[in-house]
Amino acid sequence: MRSNSRSVLLALAGLSLSVVMAGCKPNDAEEGTPNASGTSRGRGSSEVIVDGSSTVAPITTAVAEEFSRKNRNVRVGVGTSGTGGGFKKFINGEIDICDASRIISESEKEALKERGIEYIELKVGMDGITVVVNPENDWMENVSVDQLNKIWSEGSKITKWSEIDSSYPDEPLKLFGPDTDSGTFDYFTEEICGGTGASRSDYQQSADDNFLVTGVAGEKNAMGYFGFAYFVENKAKLKAVPVSNGGEPVMPNEQTIESGEYAPLSRPMFLYVTKSALKRPEVVDFLRFYFSEEGSGLVAETGYIKLSPEMQAEQVKTLEDAIAEVQGSAAPSQAAE
Repeated sequence: MRSNSRSVLLALAGLSLSVVMAGCKPNDAEEGTPNASGTSRGRGSSEVIVDGSSTVAPITTAVAEEFSRKNRNVRVGVGTSGTGGGFKKFINGEIDICDASRIISESEKEALKERGIEYIELKVGMDGITVVVNPENDWMENVSVDQLNKIWSEGSKITKWSEIDSSYPDEPLKLFGPDTDSGTFDYFTEEICGGTGASRSDYQQSADDNFLVTGVAGEKNAMGYFGFAYFVENKAKLKAVPVSNGGEPVMPNEQTIESGEYAPLSRPMFLYVTKSALKRPEVVDFLRFYFSEEGSGLVAETGYIKLSPEMQAEQVKTLEDAIAEVQGSAAPSQAAE
């Protein structure tokens, strides 16, 4: 695993501004380019715009970086406004692709339908939301789903470690987690707290996973949660906590996440792509590269878990079928050799 490269990618993914690849200047953009909903916006035709999940962003950023080395005439902008924020932009026709760390909601589906925007859903890899504490924490060796529920649910009165377990120190509990636009927040809250938005709000929130890493790493009495790749990248200064879901505690790792043993916090990650964007060769080329052997190999390099060969083949078929539907037949790739 290219650790130095991933460090840069994770830092970039934490920015709320877009990462622009391939060196094109903003004032090079041409007017009147069709957007996701078929109207026009002022940007160059050789540009792919991605926004959404900060969890998925390291993968997309890595793919964009490699793709841009081979395709100097295409720029790929990768933003991190959270899954919910990305879907808002997707619905408004502002982006071509939405990175998502949760499945699209019914209300988001309805909003897209009302605007006449058709899309495809593609899985890109697997993640395990990782519960972390400070390495100086020598009392919490594992945590149950029931305990997590009592800590994180709306209305929770737990403010000290001793209120979780009487054997824990009588010290303040300091919580760090994603903000409410995050797909990680949505998934964790659904699985742990039992409902949409059913989380306590009195904790340090941020859309920047690196802020959460720093918060837990710098506070002995802290607990937090975020995507597995951010733990992998920072394991020297964080301690992952095995999670018990009615059985033996399970540590998140490649095997337990892929198998689903790390339940209920194993989850797939997604790209959502407007069908109208598949009319443009630069978008098709980027996506084909994303799901090529080289592109999919970057999933593991960024700390996540690759799809099985069978699942990967299903995503490629979904993509190629959509391209054929939109263009009449599968479009020849424009990507540089």
